[in-house]
Amino acid sequence: MSGVTCGAATHAPRCPGRRGVCEASGMVLEVALIDVLPGHEEAFVAAYGQGHPVLAGTPGCRSVRMTRGIESPTRFVLLVEWDSVEAHEENFRATERFQQWRSLIGPHFAGPPSVEHFLDVPA
Repeated sequence: MSGVTCGAATHAPRCPGRRGVCEASGMVLEVALIDVLPGHEEAFVAAYGQGHPVLAGTPGCRSVRMTRGIESPTRFVLLVEWDSVEAHEENFRATERFQQWRSLIGPHFAGPPSVEHFLDVPA
């Protein structure tokens, strides 16, 4: 993608990034939409509590937050700030940490989560 700029003083070796976006200017936000099986909401919340340190302790993970729908109480949104998409994929998804995390929360899924990565938009 040509013409993509981020204003960062320094850029990663692959800037503007493998997806046509420069991640050098800041963190990447992972957004996961998770629908849980009806009746499993509290068990899912408990499993998240157990798994939180596994995810939050991953190198490159800046913060972890789970939210729950008001109108749709079986819908949860996981928000994770990462140093980069690579930090998420290489330091978490490709490791035993992910297997441990998924073994805790996965049994409560109504279906596969929808996961995407986002960058902040400058004001």
